[in-house]
Amino acid sequence: MAAEHGPTAGEYIGHHLTHLQNKPMSGVIDFSVYNLDSIFWSVLLGIVGSFFLWKAARSATAGVPGRFQAAVEILVEMVDSQAKGIIHNAQSRKLVAPLALCVFVWIFLMNSMDFLPVDFLPKIWELITVARGHEAHHAYLRVVPTADLSTTLGLSCSVLLVCLVYNIKIKGAGGWVHELFTAPFGAHPLLWPVNFLMQLIEFAAKTVSHGMRLFGNMYAGELVFMLIALMGGGAALSLSGILLPIGQIIAGSIWAIFHILIVALQAFIFMMLALVYIGQAHDAH
Repeated sequence: MAAEHGPTAGEYIGHHLTHLQNKPMSGVIDFSVYNLDSIFWSVLLGIVGSFFLWKAARSATAGVPGRFQAAVEILVEMVDSQAKGIIHNAQSRKLVAPLALCVFVWIFLMNSMDFLPVDFLPKIWELITVARGHEAHHAYLRVVPTADLSTTLGLSCSVLLVCLVYNIKIKGAGGWVHELFTAPFGAHPLLWPVNFLMQLIEFAAKTVSHGMRLFGNMYAGELVFMLIALMGGGAALSLSGILLPIGQIIAGSIWAIFHILIVALQAFIFMMLALVYIGQAHDAH
């Protein structure tokens, strides 16, 4: 019956939440498996974001700026002011401020993929898959890279690596190792193991929460869009079907407007936390 009438709601959501992977996973954690769709869209959007920033820098004029240049200048000034308020080392800001700008633009673009109709790109990929001689139900594609935990944890781990580099650069290798064993409880030898353990827990907690926060919000937003999309599919299965498409349009519009705030806010929060963590790497305990 399911084959005759199409997938059930659970099958529809399950299909949309399945990644295009290089091979099936052999367990809960399998580092040999890559989510090819997340890699493709994140790289593509990174190139798009870099192109627009490059175009803005290349076409910048000293006179009255156009709308695009003005928007980019406002964004650059916002990021620069946040970096100055958190990182007081002017030399470090030469790298960290542009890095924060790239992070904000990149994550904003990846989050914005959620505004595309749920079935638009997956349906195109399904047609391509069928044309290549494969079965349609094996055409998996997810287009929101930040709704993939591997993407967001990869970003947060990258921020962790930057923090470790600045810890060593600012404090020196010996100074940082000394801090690992003497902060936060003091330099008594009996407290060295406790201090080191607390430092490891702090680094791990920052990294995991940094990535999980972005993933959780975008995953939930993607799921809500799928549930709204199901309202249209349910129109033919109920007596109140005439009301469901209207409800779908209203609910979809309201959620899309609200999601604009989420998309921008989550990109801003991730960028700000990255600045805060890098700023903490400059502070001595």
